[in-house]
Amino acid sequence: MPDANSLYGPLDPAPDAGWADAEPRVGFFTDTSVCIGCKACEVACKEWNAVPASGFDLLGMSYDNTGALTANSWRHVAFIEQPRPTGHRTPPFAGNPTGAAASPASAAVAAGVGNDSGTDPGVPPGQPQAAARMAARPDFLGMPGAQPPGRGTGAESRTDFRWLMMSDVCKHCTHAACLDVCPTGSLFRTEFGTVVVQEDICNGCGYCISACPYGVIDQRKDDGRAWKCTLCYDRLGAGMTPACAQACPTESIQFGPLDELRERAAQRVATLHERGVPEARLYGSDPTDGVGGDGAFFLLLDEPEVYGLPPDPVVTTRDLPKMYKRAGLAALAMVAAAVAAFVGGSS
Repeated sequence: MPDANSLYGPLDPAPDAGWADAEPRVGFFTDTSVCIGCKACEVACKEWNAVPASGFDLLGMSYDNTGALTANSWRHVAFIEQPRPTGHRTPPFAGNPTGAAASPASAAVAAGVGNDSGTDPGVPPGQPQAAARMAARPDFLGMPGAQPPGRGTGAESRTDFRWLMMSDVCKHCTHAACLDVCPTGSLFRTEFGTVVVQEDICNGCGYCISACPYGVIDQRKDDGRAWKCTLCYDRLGAGMTPACAQACPTESIQFGPLDELRERAAQRVATLHERGVPEARLYGSDPTDGVGGDGAFFLLLDEPEVYGLPPDPVVTTRDLPKMYKRAGLAALAMVAAAVAAFVGGSS
């Protein structure tokens, strides 16, 4: 019998799924403050899981060539160029990167990206309208100099920005709506508390795609099946670290028991605050949030929206019991009205 809060609230998902001898729940803690954008995690994921090649387009989005999590990109390293004023510990700009492109040529590339990613919904192509706005005011970056920018002209003329980099992945939610809506049982909860797609059972219905509050799951157009990160389920069974965490050179991606990772993450945030980085915060680590906490959570240096993450995700099947109850009451009311009409007509 599932717990009363099987659709929301704190929960140990593996025992709730029926695992009598569940392993300690494991997951990822991604510390974006030390991510260098090397994409070793993307490459390691593709190599170990035999994920098809993708990400060979120039999207006009900085060095972000994969664009989003797709059926062919189970790890996505986001590159965000964020302009901010110079000065010590000034607050970062809110929102997405803005400003003109370095040249009209790069803007034209953004408009011309139309190569099919082979997945659905995949990565949207570039927009000519956006490219036109980018190319309207190209910035002249100047000739290379012998000194760092701004040193010869003073701080008042110096422009500054920072890189925000994050290796995104499936969140392996405590309350995974994809599991609730899958009609074939293709998606299942493992003994480690992770969520895995069994590709040989998937019928390509696509219900899980619309159910995911993070937009993680994607389909391959050639076979119609859904694909996503498995947290290297085969490696976990052999006592190995997932490929992406194993390959990360800065330990931005950390793997281990989820409770231990949460403690480690809280200490890291406290350390950053002490060092004068007040914008550091955790995302997805709270077991009382709308998805019961994530199995893969993050340390961010700005608002979640800046990284393309929903600010307050909620499991999309949370209100199913109420919906079914109301539908049942409505059906009973219709039956009662039909019986009353029949009895009244016959009399």
